[in-house]
Amino acid sequence: MSGRGGRPARLGGLQVVWIGLVLAGLLVAFSALAPRAFPTSFNLLNLVSDAAILLLLATGMTFVIITAGIDLSVGGVLVFSAVVAARVIEGTGSPPLGAAGALATGLAWGVLNGVLVALGRIPALIVTLGTLGMSLGGALLLTGGVDLRAPADLNLGLGLARWLGVPLIVWICAAITAVLALALAWTRFGRHTYAIGSNAEAARRGGVAVRRHLIKVYGLAGLLAGLAGHLSLAKYGITGVSAHSTDNLQAIAAVVIGGTSLFGGVGTVAGTVIGVSIPVVLQNGFQILGVRPFWQQVVVGAVLVAAVYVDQWRRRARDQ
Repeated sequence: MSGRGGRPARLGGLQVVWIGLVLAGLLVAFSALAPRAFPTSFNLLNLVSDAAILLLLATGMTFVIITAGIDLSVGGVLVFSAVVAARVIEGTGSPPLGAAGALATGLAWGVLNGVLVALGRIPALIVTLGTLGMSLGGALLLTGGVDLRAPADLNLGLGLARWLGVPLIVWICAAITAVLALALAWTRFGRHTYAIGSNAEAARRGGVAVRRHLIKVYGLAGLLAGLAGHLSLAKYGITGVSAHSTDNLQAIAAVVIGGTSLFGGVGTVAGTVIGVSIPVVLQNGFQILGVRPFWQQVVVGAVLVAAVYVDQWRRRARDQ
């Protein structure tokens, strides 16, 4: 279980430290270049608000990638869940029932992914690419290709609610991320996740119910995507049918930048938090400085390639 201790864990922790220093450097640089606009409480709230929903997707993706899997469907599941939530609220007038519908929908898509990967033995890339198309297509069928609007009590309630001056949506995402970070680091569920990613056959021989656990992991990713769909509906007021086509790639990039290995067995939620934050800080800082937004994609792409290179180096160092 290389992600839990010894030299690989130290190397993984070192990458998190380095990427944390990169984030700190960006914050210092933008604060120095735009001292009146960037390091303000208003702008910092914008930063965490922009990162919150993507963080849910990336946290679920962290568990999946640590098992040496992948989930390309999260953006489509988010949209489909938001559509279901909007339809349920429209039909019942109850936002809690809408939230329950979104969660159940996300969980169902995640379990479907897990069953096809674990029991059907179909590569996760193919399964989740297929369910990405199915979920997005289903959302378009349910809406006729037109975005649905969130009810006013949801958009003006949960969407705008604050606690201690911070959006309630941010608190919800932060609390769930913290719980899952602890679960990954300190529980048997987390240990089994690392074990499967390190060596699935060894984990099976060690008594881990690998297939059942994979279904749980993909179900968790789907559940978080369903919650993200409901929160996105509340925050933006529309289902955003065409607005989440790259969410899966953003989540994967954040996870890899944060030090999680695409080969499985290594990763932390803390690293993913940093990985989510870097593109958000870049986009915000570039907007304030008047830099063309395309540069953000260039920089994030370069950081992603560098992160994968470090991962390859880490694997070679482990095998020596």
